[in-house]
Amino acid sequence: MIEEEIPLVTPDGTLSAFTTRPDEGGPFPVVFFYMDAPGKREELHDMARRIATTGYFVVLPNLYYRWKEHFELDFKTGSNQDEMFALMYKLSNAMVVSDTQAMIDFAEAADSADANRIGCVGYCMSGPFSLVVAAAYPERVRCAASIYGVRLAVDEEDSPHHGFKDTPGELYVAAAETDEYAPTEMIERVERTFSESGVNGRVEWYPGTHHGFAFPNRKGLFDKTAAERHWSRLHALFDRNLR
Repeated sequence: MIEEEIPLVTPDGTLSAFTTRPDEGGPFPVVFFYMDAPGKREELHDMARRIATTGYFVVLPNLYYRWKEHFELDFKTGSNQDEMFALMYKLSNAMVVSDTQAMIDFAEAADSADANRIGCVGYCMSGPFSLVVAAAYPERVRCAASIYGVRLAVDEEDSPHHGFKDTPGELYVAAAETDEYAPTEMIERVERTFSESGVNGRVEWYPGTHHGFAFPNRKGLFDKTAAERHWSRLHALFDRNLR
């Protein structure tokens, strides 16, 4: 595997991103992996590697770069949790769409990446980012996944569900059975909007799980069986649309 930390220039500054890809072959389809609220960290790097080893060029950006060169939640003490929430609430869908253009430009210039075959995945905070990006770049993004994503269908102008009708790519939404951040009513609204808009979308409930079930280092929440199912769904989504 080839791994690099790369700088990407955006209208708001310089974004750092972790990239990983196979060391042989290519050009590879591209996967944009958007971080969750606790920040870009080794746990996410490992998850990105798991995708890349099957033949993808994965880009994982630090979305907090406008305010912090690096942020990582201290899971042991939670001492910087307030800072995490402050950063999270500053970040908007529009900012991530703008950042994604820099990621697309990078992929276009990389010999080992195929920028015409892009998939996205986001977790928690970034679930909506993945879906919004799919609507914003329909000619590039062929599929997108939200894993226990928050704020997927809310009464705001930039809510992701408004863009489903403009999304030709396949969408996948994984929902935990118990999730205070992504309530049942919201997920049901996503399902209805999928149906009404005619988008190629699927919502899948994960029985017995809680928010965060796919993160291996999330003690008390990680569910290995559910996590492996999510990996199976994710790989199948990418293989169907990006190969």
